[in-house]
Amino acid sequence: MDSKNLAIKISELVFEKKGYDVKILDLSKVTSFADYFVICSGDSDTQVKAISDEIERKLREDGVSSWHREGYESLSWVLLDYVDVVVHIFKKDARQYYNLEKLWGDAPVVDVLDPASLKNQKATGKPEKRPVKKSPANNSGKKKSVAGKGKTTKK
Repeated sequence: MDSKNLAIKISELVFEKKGYDVKILDLSKVTSFADYFVICSGDSDTQVKAISDEIERKLREDGVSSWHREGYESLSWVLLDYVDVVVHIFKKDARQYYNLEKLWGDAPVVDVLDPASLKNQKATGKPEKRPVKKSPANNSGKKKSVAGKGKTTKK
């Protein structure tokens, strides 16, 4: 399997475990150590691990083994090295911090769309939006029920 097809296959495997914000960076004209980076995000340690495990398992079934793996113990950023294709699986905060897309800004970037959202878009005519986790708003001045008391109090 050539490196471009491997990068595409990996991006498809990411979506099987609900990974998101998948990008393929074409490094072939920028550096000699790899042809492509596949970068994606997961919401938790468990999801990052599941994405990593799925990629390794499915590619091994196709006769493709990773040369090196890093970050599997901390699961904030897992790197799978397939020599010509390097996979970066990030938790959201780590991805923002390291910002590989900006670091490798000279490389052409391909945003890979989730096939499930494309099906939904065709069916409804509207693009599917991934729900955004919001932090709790400042609720000062709003009443809140106190557990077990049946009373309300100012927060």
